[in-house]
Order: sequence, then structure tokens, then C-alpha cells
Amino acid sequence: MRDPLSVLTDAFTSFLFGKIESTRLPVRTSTGQAQAVYLPTAAPGLGDSGVIIGREVYSGKGYIYDPFQLYGQQLPAPHWLVLGESGNGKSALEKTYVLRQLRFRDRQVVVLDAQGEDGVGEWNLIAEELGITPIRLDPTAALDMGIRLNPLDPAITTTGQLALLRTIIEVAMGHGLDERSGFALKVAHAYVNETIVDRQPVLMDIVEQLRHPEPESAEAMNVAIDDVRAWGLDVALVIDRLVDGDLRGMFDGPTTVGIDLDAPLIVFDLSHIDRNSIAMPILMAIVGVWLEHTWIRPDRKKRIFLVEEAWHIINSPFVAQLFQRLLKFGRRLGLSFVAVVHHLSDVVDGAAAKEAAAILKMASTRTIYAQKADEARATGRVLGLPRWAVEIIPTLTPGIAVWDVNGNVQVVKHLITETERPLVFTDRAMTQSSRDHDRELTDDALRAAELEAEERAAAFMEQHVSDLDGSSESTVA
Repeated sequence: MRDPLSVLTDAFTSFLFGKIESTRLPVRTSTGQAQAVYLPTAAPGLGDSGVIIGREVYSGKGYIYDPFQLYGQQLPAPHWLVLGESGNGKSALEKTYVLRQLRFRDRQVVVLDAQGEDGVGEWNLIAEELGITPIRLDPTAALDMGIRLNPLDPAITTTGQLALLRTIIEVAMGHGLDERSGFALKVAHAYVNETIVDRQPVLMDIVEQLRHPEPESAEAMNVAIDDVRAWGLDVALVIDRLVDGDLRGMFDGPTTVGIDLDAPLIVFDLSHIDRNSIAMPILMAIVGVWLEHTWIRPDRKKRIFLVEEAWHIINSPFVAQLFQRLLKFGRRLGLSFVAVVHHLSDVVDGAAAKEAAAILKMASTRTIYAQKADEARATGRVLGLPRWAVEIIPTLTPGIAVWDVNGNVQVVKHLITETERPLVFTDRAMTQSSRDHDRELTDDALRAAELEAEERAAAFMEQHVSDLDGSSESTVA
């Protein structure tokens, strides 16, 4: 029974303000309507102009990303780093992203395809669909009039040629050129460019000049001709590998006529090259510099340079230095560099840690697929990810990734259309038989797996939302 004072207080309050309800009737609603309660946990989007990637997991909103649209406003640089272990959807993301970008008329894409499947690069299906022939760099095919790229192509400036020659030699030797070897190379290169005017100079011309330097070269430095020859001997032996060794045929002749640099998609198929050999970083350097001087032009086109197995670039100090210049130069001309790496530890603890840090710093967009807990923590420290994102990375299922776009961190489910699906998956050797005969992984099973993954992610987020630190709150609020 209520006391008289409470009754008198309620009566007086009701007289002044009207009747007060002490309880509310229950509200019945559906989960689809009630999910609006969770909107504050979803970060703001990146705008509605560009390429659709999929949907943000916690809010269900469409996720749209385009570095060219965001550059200068939300992005200080248009470059992009994609991380994650194999089998989690990196390749599918890259391929659908390129296919969707190519729907814009002012886009051009170059892909360095280092992965192989069925004897060809994994981008071969997409190239065929677009009516494009990949540029297949293959030492065996090169001997039979295959594709050649000439490091001394006149389209490359004299300074660029010399820088490329130095990089090739330093990558192969594993250390920088000393002053004497560098002088011998510089003199040989200058003499070849001055005296050969009726054709494209080739690497064999450099080798011959290093073996037989001109007396004028020695006299200019007041040294004996035998000294100049000795200084250039190691350099000549390294270049000889490109001329008459295991890389013979790809770089020891004039550039192949007919390479279409105006095609919307250019694919360099490197799948026939041993990815663990010294040949791969040499190839990366040559292709990168050749493209810098022949492909990137001030014509207002937006260009995407996508590199599979990019640790061959970032893990070599000499190649990384070349690509740093390319990234800085290309940013002024509308170039977005996309580097695909399995593990960040492959590069940050390597010989090119300083150069790798510089390239990673220029990548304002980072996409991280599932990694083991230790690797996720290391990645989070290097990239400065919020704690909640680091904790969720090991729980991600294929197709879901953490996106960090200049501090805007979201969890995104990549969506693939039925038209794109047969073009983007790269595991046909493992799965084609089951799909053809008994269809073990049906569309219903795929949808169920996606739904389960999203429910798990949402539950994880709800459990940890109260633990977000200040930096996390500003990111996901």
C-alpha cells in the first residue's frame, strides 16, 4: 500500500503536467526493423561514387570504394595494399575490382600476373573474355620469337636506362655497385647510346663494351685501360645472364612490335618464371621502369598498376627504390598502385625494411583478410589498426575483410555476381570435378555460410563494443 505522501505528490504532479505513465507497453517488431538500433556501430561510408565492393557487415550498407574519387579528400594517396592468407578471397576481390573499374571509359589497368594455373596465368580467363592477349614472358618461348622487353628501348630516357641497368645488376649481385663498377657501366652505356643510331641498342652491346672498353674512357679518368676492363668484368658477367643465361631471349633484343599500350587491360604473364628465383625481382624492375616511360602519360586517364606477389618488389631494396619513385611520380598522373602480399612479415622484417616502410606509408588503403592471431597482431602494430579490428581478423571467413581507408575502418563482405564468378575463382584444379559432377557446394550452402559468418561477426562486435578504446570509437561511430 502506497504511503499518503507519495499519493499526494502524484496527484499534484498529475494536476500540473497531466497523467504520468510509470510503465510502457511492450513494442513488438521484427529483427529487420530492430536492427536500426545498431546503426551507431557502423562507420560512415566512403560516398556513393565509384566501384561497389560489397556491403558493410554490421550495417548492411553498400560499400563503395574508388581511390580516384577519394583522392585529395579522404585519401592522401591512391595506393592500396591487400593482405591475407591464400584462399580467403584476395584474388576474387582484385579481379572483380578491375572488371568493375574497366566499365569506366577513362580507366586502364596493368597486371603483373605471377600466379599460374593450367599452364597460364590466373588472369588469362579475364583477358580472353575481354579479347586481350596477355604478354607472356617465358624464357623458353622467348627463344622462339616470343615477347621481348628491351631495357635500352629508346622510349626510356637515358637516365632511366642507366638506373634500370644498375638495379638489374644490384638485384642479381645482392649488393650495391661500388664506384668503380658503376663508372665502368656508366661509360659503357654512354658509348653505346652515342655510337649506335641505326637500330635499338641492346644488352649485348653493353656487355661487349664492358669487355672491350674504349681507350678514351680510360684516358678521361687517367687510369689504365686494363683497370677499366677489370672494374666492369663483374657487371658484364651479370648482364650476360640476361643475354646468354637462364633469362635469355626476354630482354636481349629490341622490344616486340605490336604491344598495345592503349588497351584497357594489359596483363604481363610471369607465371612461367620461378617465383623464388632472382629472375622475378629483375623482371619486376624491368617491367616497372619500362611501363613508367612507355605507359604512364599525362593524358588524364586513370591507371591502375596491380602487382601479384608484390613482396618481390617490397623485399628488394633496389627494386623498392625504383617503385618508390614510380609511385611518387605516378600519383601526379593518376596512377593507383595495388600491391598484393600474403604476410606483412614477409617484407617488414626483410632486407628492405626501410624501403618497405616507405611504400607501406604511401598505401592509404589497406584491406586485410583472415590471418593467424600472431600475424594479425603484428599487422595491426605496423598498420596502426584499432584493437577491435586486430581481434576480429583471425575470425574472418573467406570473402570478408577489414578495410582501413585512411583511418576509416570497416568490415566488408565482398559480393560477386554470377557473371563474374566463373572468371574470378582461381581454384579450378581443386574444385572443378566436384562442381561438374555432384555440385557439393551449392548456392544455398554458400548463402548459409555467408549468413553464419555475418551472424558470428555481429555477435563478436556486440560483445566487444563496450571495450572499444577512444581511437576505435572515432573510427566506427
